[in-house]
Amino acid sequence: KSPGKAQTRQPPSEDEKSKAEIKNVCQTLKYGLKSVPMNLQKLRNDFPAAPEYLTQIFLLERDHGIVPNAQLADRLGVSRPAVSQAVGRLKKLGLVNQKRYGAIALSAAGRDVAEKVVKRHFLLEHLLVGVLDYPWDKSDEDAAELQASLSDDLTEHLDARLGHPQTCPHGNPMPGSDVQQKYLNAPSLIDAEAGSKVKIIRITEEGEMTPGMLPFCQKHGISPGKVVTVEQQENEGTLCSDGATRTMIPADYAARTCWEPAGA
Repeated sequence: KSPGKAQTRQPPSEDEKSKAEIKNVCQTLKYGLKSVPMNLQKLRNDFPAAPEYLTQIFLLERDHGIVPNAQLADRLGVSRPAVSQAVGRLKKLGLVNQKRYGAIALSAAGRDVAEKVVKRHFLLEHLLVGVLDYPWDKSDEDAAELQASLSDDLTEHLDARLGHPQTCPHGNPMPGSDVQQKYLNAPSLIDAEAGSKVKIIRITEEGEMTPGMLPFCQKHGISPGKVVTVEQQENEGTLCSDGATRTMIPADYAARTCWEPAGA
């Protein structure tokens, strides 16, 4: 090198370009990004927490529109630095997008993974509740433990055998189902007028994760399809009657219970 003489960077050679292209193709094949579907099992092996992160981002996004780091941290019960680190890894894998200090958004590949996981989870809940007569209030937690074991083929087989359900047993809509928008936009029980007769159609995802809510609903028969009359709205909750029994549903539970007019 000549002292004092600026060094000019040479353009990459054809050999270097080829190596870079091969590296990109290998990365794509390794994780299934963009050109092919994500290999879910490979993702689980490399980043075990990824499917849960993507699932909760998906569920928060479809219920609330945007997903800040703080909201995701609260949903997952982890620290904000942990979320930032995980989101950084997901960004490198091409599964999420996020501008500095902005909300988290799923990429097309990330959405594909999330929808697959949600579908498997919901089908397993139906298998546990509808076929094996497993308690409705425990199915969510156990389905989460089992979902990693389902293959794509078994998932499609279950879907067909279960009659292509539109929701999970708690009323949360399958991704892309015909009832998805209707159920996501349904009002909560705290907004029902006194005297109105309503049919419960959904316990929200937040409701499923609210401590004590599913056991309370199981005990008092508050589940999708249940028809009740709203007798009173009070600060402590919503007083409902099914004609035989009156139940005061606590306000935080009622806020996570959705309905449609009875007979709709």
